[in-house]
Amino acid sequence: MKILIVDDEKAIRNSLGEILGDEGYEVDTAEDGPAALAKVDKERFDVIFCDIKMPGMDGTEVLDKLVADGIDSAIVMISGHGDIETAVECIKKGAFDFIQKPLDLNRILITIKNATEKVSIVKENRQLKKKVYGQKMVGESAPIQHIRDIVSKVAPTDARVLIVGPNGSGKELVARSLYEQSNRSSMPYIEVNCAAIPSELIESELFGHEKGSFTSAIKQHKGKFEQADGGTLFMDEIGDMSLAAQAKVLRVLQEKKLSRVGSDKDIIVDVRVVAATNKDLMKEIEKGTFREDLYHRLSVIVVNVPSLDERKDDIPLLVDYFSEQISAETGKPKREFTPEAIKLLQEKNWPGNVRELNNVVERLTILGGSPVSEEDVRLYVSPIQ
Repeated sequence: MKILIVDDEKAIRNSLGEILGDEGYEVDTAEDGPAALAKVDKERFDVIFCDIKMPGMDGTEVLDKLVADGIDSAIVMISGHGDIETAVECIKKGAFDFIQKPLDLNRILITIKNATEKVSIVKENRQLKKKVYGQKMVGESAPIQHIRDIVSKVAPTDARVLIVGPNGSGKELVARSLYEQSNRSSMPYIEVNCAAIPSELIESELFGHEKGSFTSAIKQHKGKFEQADGGTLFMDEIGDMSLAAQAKVLRVLQEKKLSRVGSDKDIIVDVRVVAATNKDLMKEIEKGTFREDLYHRLSVIVVNVPSLDERKDDIPLLVDYFSEQISAETGKPKREFTPEAIKLLQEKNWPGNVRELNNVVERLTILGGSPVSEEDVRLYVSPIQ
């Protein structure tokens, strides 16, 4: 965690900085308002302690500027001449807390702990916002139009769908679109990344477990299938699932019931499964790492998501869309791209697909000019391949 201390008194900056440094925090200091704003402009701080009474630009002006810029740091105002009215005014302006001098270490540490939770929530909300903004298939190319047509026909049914395509191509967006256009859209949508869960935990994660069924099972846990009951379960990277877990998934699909780890009791579930993979499952079947019967259960409908290199005509629309996203997330004006910059991006190969393009647009928004030029692309994007 990074903390900035803003105070015109050197002794306070140094002593508080040393104390918080000893507590394991990364600490920086600023002697006045302009110096603090310059530091915040260059790097991000989780918590900012700012003295109210400073010569020139006082703490309330710093607070106003930081709030206006929309930073997500927790700003804590400190003062040796504080009163309730001043504290209330600071909180109204957007401060996280108000602390009077002389500073009490326990009070400081409690404030940092609370601020950490607040900053964590802000980060989660930002990621959720980013995710919500991202739930859209952007493009007018023939492959994307074909996918939209399939989704519109399949979504209202309960047919299971297997989505295949390279990493970063947007398979999860197809799954989300299927859910949103389905008759189950008012019911849960649960996602699970099969590749991200250790093999020894995958069964507990998918099917749940009873209290005491293994060492760390301190309470009953409902698995993803139960959580998705009545709705849709999106199983991403299903090609990475163990054979043992595949057998249990097959049983759920066939019998529409499951049993938690540590229990023999059957639980009836009504779940539509949408699966995705970047692997060639037919080759995995040949190698004996994927069950053929499960493949046929999952692949009632197969949707092939193209790589970005197969749909470069969509790059102008995607760049514009990602620019809108970044503007919405940061509160900054939308950054435009010159036609020459767009043309250069279309000439590049994209092994990381749409995800890579998103990252590049964000990088160019931060480092490039206004508008983003051909020269910016040459400077800040890996050589055209």
